[in-house]
Amino acid sequence: MAETVRVRFAPAPTGYLHVGGARTALYNWLVARHHGGTFVLRVEDTDQSRSTDESVAALQDSLRWLGIDWDEGPEVGGPFGPYRQTERLDIYRDATDRLLAEGKAYRCWCTPEELEERRKAVLARGKPWRYDRRCLERSEEEVRALEDEGRPAAVRFRQPGHDVVVDDTIRGKATFHAADLDDFVIMRSTGFPTYLLAAAVDDWKMEMTHVIRGEDLHSSTPRQVLLLEALGAERVPAYAHLPLIVGKDRQPLSKRHGSVAVEWFRDEGYLPEALVNYLALLGWSYDDHTELFSRDDLVRHFDMKRVARNPAMFDQEKLDWMNGHYIREADPDRIAGLLLERLAGVDADPEVVRQATPLVQERSRTLNEAADMLRFLFEDLEPNEKARKLLDGQGEYLAAVAERLAGLEDWSVDAIHQALEALAEERGLSKTKAFQPIRAAVTFSNISPPLFESLALLGRERSLARIRSAGS
Repeated sequence: MAETVRVRFAPAPTGYLHVGGARTALYNWLVARHHGGTFVLRVEDTDQSRSTDESVAALQDSLRWLGIDWDEGPEVGGPFGPYRQTERLDIYRDATDRLLAEGKAYRCWCTPEELEERRKAVLARGKPWRYDRRCLERSEEEVRALEDEGRPAAVRFRQPGHDVVVDDTIRGKATFHAADLDDFVIMRSTGFPTYLLAAAVDDWKMEMTHVIRGEDLHSSTPRQVLLLEALGAERVPAYAHLPLIVGKDRQPLSKRHGSVAVEWFRDEGYLPEALVNYLALLGWSYDDHTELFSRDDLVRHFDMKRVARNPAMFDQEKLDWMNGHYIREADPDRIAGLLLERLAGVDADPEVVRQATPLVQERSRTLNEAADMLRFLFEDLEPNEKARKLLDGQGEYLAAVAERLAGLEDWSVDAIHQALEALAEERGLSKTKAFQPIRAAVTFSNISPPLFESLALLGRERSLARIRSAGS
């Protein structure tokens, strides 16, 4: 690209960052980094009922956790600030006043009840509803009467009457016919702009070269193009609308499919690099087989031309596999630190966690799974259901295990291994039948780190006490 690329992520903060929004942010960030451009964070917080300072802070924390930094935006600043729409209201009012003065917009006093009544009447006649320009056609006397009455007025854009052609990078060229584009509201009677106006004005004022956003906003594009033309923008951004993310039922991904918030994945023990890698593949591919990409790989290879138009299915099992891969590949000291955070509230010995971490890295899909496998080292737990079944009728055998282990002079992995294998051979037991009851007695679970290492880390006295207690 010859020009300096300027892209933006413009979320409406509502308390959490949806994975679809995270993918949009990631794609914009990758485009900016790939082309040496600028990534802008712009907060669309004009919905006063849903946007709070806390939700804005949570949004920024989630982006930082993913490793998505912004060149301009809240807390960073930049030449086109402010970057929160509630701090830009004068800009939107100025644009609205200009459109009013030029006859490209007009005031509308229609109440919601009046609009609904007229809409139903039109639909009852089997015709599509569009605003009927009632307020554009009011006489001067009617307007004065409404103004004297003090009735609040919204402002509508006056559709100029020509078709709009949008050449979308992903979806291709589409023509939106003038007959389908009615006079939409750009300024509410409360004095707050609608999304259509605020986003268009901000894209213009902030000199966005590309607008990359979700497919659900595709229908707003022709209206925003008309606004940009009416405002005299020198250029219209290049648009790209990303495919939907769907669940296994092929419906748009939502809470009914399970957790869809980035914060949930963070809290459940997913690594940011795993989630970033997975999100990048929800609609984009480098080739037909490569699935694992470092952040640098993504920046180097990402190209909007390889983004598909078809919906992308969110596959939890694939994300779990990918997260397990990144856990296994991570520095054990880093994972140990993250596991200690998840063991907060438990008197966990950091050195024991550090020694145990490599044992659970190999068999965990999430950090929470790994942390749960280590809890037996620091607290007594209730055996899970499968562990209880493994212990049933094992009293005599566990007493023999305790006696054999109690005689060890050296409490080491090798010594424990040799003692328990010898006992299994003497009794003609398979390793599964010999070791699973011991695992259940010591770790309170049927799943744990390797048995001999678990016993060594737990220590002689606590191991023997648990085995004896389970066998009594």
